[in-house]
Amino acid sequence: MLRPKIPTNPTPTGVTLPLPVEPTAGAVQHTPAPAPVPAAAVSSRPVVQLTPGALVALVGGGTAVVLVVGTVLVSMLLAVAVTAASVAVCAVVLRSMLNGQHKHR
Repeated sequence: MLRPKIPTNPTPTGVTLPLPVEPTAGAVQHTPAPAPVPAAAVSSRPVVQLTPGALVALVGGGTAVVLVVGTVLVSMLLAVAVTAASVAVCAVVLRSMLNGQHKHR
């Protein structure tokens, strides 16, 4: 009832080569010739060369990004701090009002 299905392997579609046969002990073994050293491949990617002006612009742009991100993060931190302080002040005022009502009764 609950038997697993074992998939069948498809037949190979490409060219298959027979495995090399190991020589016997009585046969003479030849050492293979060293493989030829491949030539250095030429890259099709363009080479990027930075001029001094481009380098200054890159450093200036990076500095501007860091300053903008830092300003945004500091302003978000300041907004959270101001919100927390205002909630704390509201809590103190409400506590004093509730304590004042309990003393008058």
